[in-house]
Amino acid sequence: MEQRPEAPMPYPGSDAGRARDMRTLTHILYGLYALHWFTGGISIIVAVIIAYLKRDDAAGTPSQPHLEWLIRTFWMGLVGYIIGGVLVFVFIGFAVLTAVSIWMLYRIVKGWLYLYDNKPLDSRAWF
Repeated sequence: MEQRPEAPMPYPGSDAGRARDMRTLTHILYGLYALHWFTGGISIIVAVIIAYLKRDDAAGTPSQPHLEWLIRTFWMGLVGYIIGGVLVFVFIGFAVLTAVSIWMLYRIVKGWLYLYDNKPLDSRAWF
């Protein structure tokens, strides 16, 4: 029986290993973003802190635009939720809060699908 040589394992510091680790982390961050409606927002705060901490590590990997996308999603969503919360007193706030929630869900799903499919993502886009 002939033995085939195994593919070399990338070292943790290598580009392939770093990109794989960042991809896994980015999947976890998208999951934490998706859970924020069920955790009272705690999971998204944890996720955005991790995204900020890992942003430099992701430089030059395909995960870099995803981390920027997630960070921008957090801040724009927070502003939208604050505006909606203030406008609740004039009853239009409920529509604003609903629209912001739908927009955040869209961004989470789109980003996660782009990560899964290894598609490039424009982190500056609104949609």
